[in-house]
Formats: sequence, C-alpha cells, structure tokens
Amino acid sequence: MEIYDGIAISSRIRLARNVDGLQFYTKLQSDIDANYIIGSVVKTLEKFEVFNFLKLNDLSLNECNALFEKHLISKELIENKDISGVAISEDEKIIVMINEEDHIREQCLEKGFNLYKPFRRLNKIDDEIISSLPIAFNKDLGFITASPSNLGTGMRASVMLFLPALELTGKIKDVYVRARENGLTIRGIYGEGSRAEGYFYQISNQNSLGLDENEIIDKVSDFIYSLCGEEKELREYILENEQDKYRDMVLRSYGILTNCYSLGENEMVELLAKIKLGQVLGFLDIFSEDKFQKLFYEGASANLKEIFEFSDEKKENIIRAEYISSKVKELSQRR
Repeated sequence: MEIYDGIAISSRIRLARNVDGLQFYTKLQSDIDANYIIGSVVKTLEKFEVFNFLKLNDLSLNECNALFEKHLISKELIENKDISGVAISEDEKIIVMINEEDHIREQCLEKGFNLYKPFRRLNKIDDEIISSLPIAFNKDLGFITASPSNLGTGMRASVMLFLPALELTGKIKDVYVRARENGLTIRGIYGEGSRAEGYFYQISNQNSLGLDENEIIDKVSDFIYSLCGEEKELREYILENEQDKYRDMVLRSYGILTNCYSLGENEMVELLAKIKLGQVLGFLDIFSEDKFQKLFYEGASANLKEIFEFSDEKKENIIRAEYISSKVKELSQRR
C-alpha cells in the first residue's frame, strides 16, 4: 500500500490567465468584453474533448451553489453570475471558469496524489488558449493575474488530504507552522477563506513567482509525502494506544447517522468524517469509497434541494437525515 492511500483524496492544478488589454473582471468595460472572453475560450475548447458550457446567468442560484458544493466552481464565479460562465468536461475533471477573479481559471482534478497527471492534461489546453488569445504576460513578472500571489506561472498546485490523526492528536497546529515556513498555505475543503471541516485540508503553494511549474509541483509534493508519513504513523499510534476510545467514537457516529430523524449539514460532515476514519482504522467497511465521498456534497443544502426539489426549509434536516441514513447503511457496515 502506498503511504498516501487513504490520506490523499485528490490532486488539482489550477492556472490563472487574463486577456491582454482588458480590465480585470471588477472593471470590465462592458458586457461585450465579457462575452468576447467567453466566446473565445469556448471556441478554443471545441478543439478538445466534449465540454458542457454553462452561463451562470441561465442557472438558478441554487444550481450555482450545487456546483460550488461539488467543487466545480468558486464563490467568486457565482458573485459574477451576470457575466461569468464555466466549461466542464464530461468526466468533470477539467473545469474552465470564465470571468472569475481572473478572466480564465483553468483547473484539472484527479483522484489520489499525483500532481503531474492533471498538470500534463491541463497543459495541452493551456497551450491552445495561450496561442489562441492575447494572454497578458510580462518577461519579468510572468503571467499577469488579478492577485499578486499568482504572478509568475499563475499556477496553484493543491492536494486535498484527510488528516484525522493529525487533528485529533493536536499536531495539526505544527503542520500550519511548517507549511508557512515552506511557502505553502493550508485551507479548508472549499478552498480560500474556508475552514477545515471533517478532517479535510487543502495544501497548496502560496506564491508562483520565481518558480517554474515543475519546481512548484515538486515543492508541494515533497511536503505532502512527509505529511502522509506523519499521518500514517499517528494512525498506527492511535490503534496501538487509544483503540477503544476511537472505536467507541466511530461506532457512536455510525449509530447516529443510521438512526437519526433530523440532521444538520455541519453535523453530517463531522459524522461522515468519523465513519471514514473508522474505515481507515479498520472498525468499519466502506464498500465504495467514491460513492461514500460524494455524500459530503450530496447531503449539502443546495445539492439536497436539487435531488429532492423541496421548498420547505424546515424539512431540510429531516430529508437529509433520511437520505444520508439510507446511503450510509447501503455503503458501509460495522466489522
């Protein structure tokens, strides 16, 4: 078993690009500029695999929030709803957001820990975008971006990690310190501005100026390898020294999720994460990790409304409890 199995959830590469001669999204002169960017990017993407293009102004706010909960778009894109759009590949691994903080935000997501795989896949699309549009670039500063932290390559390399042992033993504070010392940043499950929930932490490079793409990927990867080793050792420590304590915690969580009548969203995330911990510690079996991982967003407010199309807000927690309870019973069992 690889050291990062059961720890690294996904790897993502994101590239920020802007069209030369146009203001950033906050000061775009007109809808004509916004539509020019959208049309140019969509035309370029037609040369590749099939993309589903969505203008956010054609979607309801709840539909937009459901895409956000699935990590397909950002809050900033929703805030620019009137002028923004998104192109999503059929496998939902490549997402190109248009008129977000930057004119173009390309990203590719892959399961597990492998930053070079999404980078290679996204690089082909980026090369075509750069050759098809006049992308803003400076020989000293690199790609010109809305945020100074993205100057240079414009690249953010990030890995989503499941770190229950580091959090429960209180050692996660040291990880924050070491990350800063290594020029990295730690965010929650929904990226910038979000707090860590359910033991999920997103770790990425803080800046991209002065480093090339390979150096950024290697820098992030080295830190992730080390962190996965620490998490693995602490899980072994828990099993050897505090197994009864955590077995009880996990099975109590399983009991609540499979029998509750009402369930809030934050409580759902906490309890699902404890069941996920139970699997890695060997207290529970999860039959499909992919389907179980989807419960974290399927039970979130906007996606729940898309699934069941309810309007009575008072019933949301009851509907969530019934849905998540049935899914947990279907996808997992006690050992």
